[in-house]
Amino acid sequence: MSIAEAEAETETVTAVPSYWDVVLRAWEELDLPEGWRAEIIEGDIRIMTPPKYDHNVIVSRIQREIYREILRPGSQLPEAELHQAQDIRVPRIGSLYIPDLMVLPETASDPNAENPAAEAILVVEVTSKSTAEKDRKAKLWGYAHAGIPLYLLVDRWDPQTGKGEVTLFSEPENGRYTSATKVPFGKEIHLPEPFGVTLDTAEFPA
Repeated sequence: MSIAEAEAETETVTAVPSYWDVVLRAWEELDLPEGWRAEIIEGDIRIMTPPKYDHNVIVSRIQREIYREILRPGSQLPEAELHQAQDIRVPRIGSLYIPDLMVLPETASDPNAENPAAEAILVVEVTSKSTAEKDRKAKLWGYAHAGIPLYLLVDRWDPQTGKGEVTLFSEPENGRYTSATKVPFGKEIHLPEPFGVTLDTAEFPA
């Protein structure tokens, strides 16, 4: 064995995994009951209980409207895909998110790639009381860092009004969204192109 080969073997044996690699491995090895989910928020694994019925109703109604647009003749989203259990990994901030709903475009990478969800064009989060603060802050910051063009936050207990509010964050730049449109439950909110969809939030249970 040459000196170079010996040095390479030593480096391989003594290589220390990064903190992210260790946390990601621990996340991948979790064995959670059906309906439970786990995310990594800035290096910490957080386990979430299954969402309640009203939460799922809101996700379902948003999904229904987006599917209608996908199936509409002339739509700009004919091959888009919707997912409810796909993770988005943002290693540089030590985070892995599983949004309530995510839309991947027609041109998304091979699904066998490590993280095709990084190409998502829309993510949706519906707050539960146990996850609301995370959705409002950590995920807002994380999705902007991931460069996801649109983040729709359905906040059932907005801290400013105490009522249901829907906010569409857009135009991510340098790790923050530079534009936001907010409406109370009962008003319509428009998803811009390539969606061109107007959501009627009057259907959302408070």
